[in-house]
Amino acid sequence: MNVTLRQLRVFRAVVLEGNFSRAGDSIGLTQPAVSRSILELEAQLGVKLLDRTTRDVILTEAGQALALRLERLLDELDQTLQDVGGLARARRGKVRVASSPTLSANLMPSCIAACAEREPGIQLVLLDRIQQDVLSSVRSGEVDFGVVIEPVGTDDLNVEVIMKDPFVLITRPGHPLAQGHAVRWRSLTGYPLVLLDHASGSRRLIDRALEHHGAHCEVAQELGHPTTVFRMVEAGIGISVMPALAVPAGGIPGLVACPLTPVVQRDIVLAHRRNRTPSPLAQRVWAVIRDVARGKLTPP
Repeated sequence: MNVTLRQLRVFRAVVLEGNFSRAGDSIGLTQPAVSRSILELEAQLGVKLLDRTTRDVILTEAGQALALRLERLLDELDQTLQDVGGLARARRGKVRVASSPTLSANLMPSCIAACAEREPGIQLVLLDRIQQDVLSSVRSGEVDFGVVIEPVGTDDLNVEVIMKDPFVLITRPGHPLAQGHAVRWRSLTGYPLVLLDHASGSRRLIDRALEHHGAHCEVAQELGHPTTVFRMVEAGIGISVMPALAVPAGGIPGLVACPLTPVVQRDIVLAHRRNRTPSPLAQRVWAVIRDVARGKLTPP
């Protein structure tokens, strides 16, 4: 049975108006279109619903049975559709977002502030986790979406690049490489490195860049947090390669950040589960984070 909502609404109009022409006027259809819709409905149901006289229409027994139930059903359907449509217009609620540590510290605060200003009815709840835990939270549905660094194996995710973040050299001001200009990757050869560990989404990208550009270095320390890396460099344990986003806007006290050449950048992406459309509230928060990110560094 392939009864359409349009056919049912036309039938209701005919019942209310008692006339095909008046029914058509009330719902914006011609009289022939109303007649055709009623005939199609009767064909689908396999029963006659209306008897027509020269001026009016009379409900058959089957037509009366349908008319008695139809009004309530259509009212309930209209209310349901209004309720569902209201979700798209909702302005209040909670959105859960997970992000990796450097992004939580250096991107998300401005995103949360922007969200509070642009969407005051939405509470953005941030989960600060290492990259793999962020991805697990996204896949499990614990969070609405994640902010991560160039994830691999994302066939089950939808991702959008929102920022390209270059890597920079971090060292003490008196270091031979701290000359105030771009430093070539291969110039790092022979210097001990203090790097983020492999739980960071950036580490594999740094290792790949070092190898690709011929920089042969010993890794002196592998650490989980950028602040610890900076303190190690400040103590003279080694130099570091870090994403520019990890460097505070006012710089790092006691250290300098120098651009590396050729420029190597990491992609910062938003990710949600494939085939699971984020809620309207989550989509608005997604847009806020994207807009803030694209205003910070090089757009993708």
